[in-house]
Amino acid sequence: MSPGKQASERKTAAPVVAGARLETMRRRVRLSRLAVWTVIGAGPIALSVALASTPTTVEAATPPKPTAAGRTTTPAADPAGYAQLFVHAWLRSSADDATSAQARLAQSMAPDVELPDLAADTQSKLQSVTAVRSAQRAGGAWSVTVAAQYADGRLRYYAVSVAADRHGASFAVTGAPSAVAGPGRAEVPKSPYGVTVPDGDLSSAAEEFLTAYLTGDGEVDRYLAPGVSLSPVSPAPYTAITVQQVSAVEEAAAAEQVPADGTKVRVLALVEARDSGGRWPLGYELELTARSGRWEVSALESGTAVNGGAR
Repeated sequence: MSPGKQASERKTAAPVVAGARLETMRRRVRLSRLAVWTVIGAGPIALSVALASTPTTVEAATPPKPTAAGRTTTPAADPAGYAQLFVHAWLRSSADDATSAQARLAQSMAPDVELPDLAADTQSKLQSVTAVRSAQRAGGAWSVTVAAQYADGRLRYYAVSVAADRHGASFAVTGAPSAVAGPGRAEVPKSPYGVTVPDGDLSSAAEEFLTAYLTGDGEVDRYLAPGVSLSPVSPAPYTAITVQQVSAVEEAAAAEQVPADGTKVRVLALVEARDSGGRWPLGYELELTARSGRWEVSALESGTAVNGGAR
């Protein structure tokens, strides 16, 4: 047979083979549909058996939707509270009384961890236990740092290894706590509030607003910009408020006169609050807007802005 004729026959055979494969696939789909409808007609029990016997190769679980950064949206389960509860029970347990409520709790959370052996003349009592840091490791493992504070002022830190399932439904302490050094002190960024605000309209507006907000003396609404809604602290925790210092981000806050309408400034007001228990130094970040020759509070911020960035 000539090469040209062989090539011609191969071209003719290709679509025939493809067509045969397509027809085979269609036949399988029709048979699968027929089988499913037959099982449904046979009743729910037969349907359950059919689903249970379906080959695993045809089951496809929908994966978690990835975020823009390529990570899945499934959040990691942080066992900080679990570790805190364990350390609290463990420190209040004693090997001499393994049947106490705290000992049983500690052993239920970590069966392989021994209980401490407390001295008989132990005087200082555990005052509080707080989780201060969590670090996730591979394979669902976590390391949680817990701070234990005693009545005599002592402070100790413990690192606890915790295993967590991916759903955050179960945890387990995997080893005895480790006494560790506490977290270091982070470098504090430079405050964006570098403009000193003199006594005047702005400082008075801040003091009058905070007095109404914290003592209930006056209506908060009269100090707010239009469209701003803010409820006072209730019940009022303090009896008197005095502004000690006001600092601002913008130079306009230090002007002798109230600037043009719409001018916004961000300030930090350091105040002294008084109640029957004493004096309390507090700090409040406020945004104020100029309108009709007066300053009005347009936002009560939480947290300090870094580098004077807009919020």
